[in-house]
Amino acid sequence: MSIHRLLPLFERARAADQALVLATVIRTGGSTYAKPGAQMLISADGEYAGLLSGGCLEGDLREHARAVAQSGAARIVSYDMRSSHDALFGLGAGCEGAMDILLTRVGPAENWQPLDSMAAATRRGAACRIGFVTTSRNEHIPPGLHLLDGAVPDPSSVVASELLAIGSAMRDAAPNSLVNLRRPDVALFVAVLAPPPRLLLLGGGPDARPVVTLASFLGWRSSVVDHRSSYLSPERFAPGTELIEVRPANLAASVELDSFAAAVVMSHHLDSDLLYLRALARSDIPYVGLLGPAARREKLLADLGAESARLRGRLRAPVGLDIGGRSPESIALAIVGEIHAVLAGRPARPYSEVAPMPDPPERA
Repeated sequence: MSIHRLLPLFERARAADQALVLATVIRTGGSTYAKPGAQMLISADGEYAGLLSGGCLEGDLREHARAVAQSGAARIVSYDMRSSHDALFGLGAGCEGAMDILLTRVGPAENWQPLDSMAAATRRGAACRIGFVTTSRNEHIPPGLHLLDGAVPDPSSVVASELLAIGSAMRDAAPNSLVNLRRPDVALFVAVLAPPPRLLLLGGGPDARPVVTLASFLGWRSSVVDHRSSYLSPERFAPGTELIEVRPANLAASVELDSFAAAVVMSHHLDSDLLYLRALARSDIPYVGLLGPAARREKLLADLGAESARLRGRLRAPVGLDIGGRSPESIALAIVGEIHAVLAGRPARPYSEVAPMPDPPERA
């Protein structure tokens, strides 16, 4: 799960001292737009950030969110659209799925938690684990209560031992899963905020800019390396982009390469790209992309010699998916799309091939 789309609304609401409602998907069945762990924010005036459906449920969730914002009492809202009777909900969504959504208030009374900690983790590029109590038979552990990973409960609390037990179960739970505890008698949803992927671009030319723009839209953190200071002007790139001026030969000594999930070599300079590839071959970055035609790839690999073997299974060259585009924006889309698929462990096949349409029935 990622919350980068929620942060602008969160910051505005906190600046105005207005409470929000955090909606978290805790259980799904059938075909649903969002999966457990997906979240959205709803403000007092009905504005929302994030999506839990294709717009089918958000309007109805606003009404429930108003009640939660006023009372502060968490609630679970359930939708089941797996039958032809989903019109009973007044939605007519036809999504053929079921979803349970936990609504909790986040505002001054809650010290803006857990969103404050989640936002801080995202900015640091760190993971964050939060346990939400979904049901409880203990009056001192109400539904909606959350525990942050590593937080130590107040030892003077009447339920200190119970909270310690919840914290222990939380650390052992699978990401974005429901856990039932006998002692205390509660159900817990463990939401895990993964650190945003880090993308390294080796070369800051004009075609690097749309790659960073798309990566930023996805919430990824990008770093751009170039030895030409003119290419490292902050206004050229999305806010928050790390710009590193270093010569290709000094890359490994200046940049912690193994902290990146993906790197793309795109300096358009053969000698620079060779030095970049040599440094990447000695790293453990799982995805290495190389811009340029196959003939260029073969020359660079030949020049790398025996070191090229260390790139086997990681190197994507020419980089990107074959989507037929030639503009910088299309190439950027192809690059980011391939990285996204590789990091997700997906083959980047069309959904129509993954779930092919049945043959039409034969006529009598």
